[in-house]
Amino acid sequence: MNDGPFVALCLNSGSSSLKYAVFELGESETLVERGAVRGIGLPGGSESHAEALDRALDHLGAVTARLQAVGHRIVHGGPLQVGPARIDDALVMRLRSLAPLAPLHLAASLHGIEAVSRRLPSLFQAACFDTAFHATLPDVARRTSLPRSVTGADVRRYGFHGLSYEYALSTLDPLPERIIVAHLGNGASLAAVRCGRSMDTTMGMTPTGGILMGTRTGDLDPGILLYLLREKHLTSDALAEIVDHHSGLLAVGGSSDMKTLLDRRDGDAGARLAVDMFTYAVRKSIGAFAAALGGLDLLVFTGGIGERSAQVRWEACEGLEWMGVKLDAERNQRGVDVVSARESPVVVRVIPANEELVIARHTWALFSSQQEPTAPTLRATQP
Repeated sequence: MNDGPFVALCLNSGSSSLKYAVFELGESETLVERGAVRGIGLPGGSESHAEALDRALDHLGAVTARLQAVGHRIVHGGPLQVGPARIDDALVMRLRSLAPLAPLHLAASLHGIEAVSRRLPSLFQAACFDTAFHATLPDVARRTSLPRSVTGADVRRYGFHGLSYEYALSTLDPLPERIIVAHLGNGASLAAVRCGRSMDTTMGMTPTGGILMGTRTGDLDPGILLYLLREKHLTSDALAEIVDHHSGLLAVGGSSDMKTLLDRRDGDAGARLAVDMFTYAVRKSIGAFAAALGGLDLLVFTGGIGERSAQVRWEACEGLEWMGVKLDAERNQRGVDVVSARESPVVVRVIPANEELVIARHTWALFSSQQEPTAPTLRATQP
């Protein structure tokens, strides 16, 4: 192992984007560089994740020569991956088998892994799973009411945004007993946490469930889907396209961007309803999770919307005074750290997300645990 700080490239591969960050870890944790390549596969953008990685590495320049490992955010780990893991051929095959559980996310991650294997074949690669944080879910929150004879054990609640939740908790000292974390962004979910362990979460078997999101439906009566299949004669592919790409805020308000909806809502009934539905869903989930936890000590907002939108935070908390949640208007507008009123029994905080740092930490721990780390022997496949 090299002397000096550990240097890791952290990748978050989306269907049309590649976000990246380089960290130095040692006596301190230092962000060296952060960036993103967008528009992959779209006119004017990179043709593939391999090309996007090339652009990212070209941007990083001399930093590339110092890299010791690459960590990947993997959205779905299925029932077996309950912690970060070194990437090898066996793990890649397992991820391919899980693709139906999160087709958009896992396909992009696999493209990212393959791109690194082609461009940087000597580097150690690690997979960091969003679902791993929720491995502690009790059966009462994890199990579905469908017959196991039909579904098997794999159909269950997994939960997502685990790397974001993990980072938020890592900033807390001391750690309160009963915490709700709201990761609000284009993809959004909430988690109920007791003593650092996930006890419940809004997303289910796939990242489509939970509260409504930018373009995803969130939870639906399953009868609606059956009706659309039987009576509207939609194919399963068409239905998948609708629930993941044409629903949520976009379907109700005409835009998936919360800032746009907030700007429009005074004169646009659809935009107003979309914002109201979103904040209502968040508020309802906070109340339900407080009941599940037997009370609440801390409420955390994170994610793009959770960090930046004072209005969404205010409206999500409006009416929760009965359970001890009260925001301070001026603090909330500034959105820095504690935004609750001094007299609020429940502390409310804003914690900026930093999933990439969690990826770097896990990658370093895995790398350090290898006696003689060697490169994975991934077989190149077609995207």
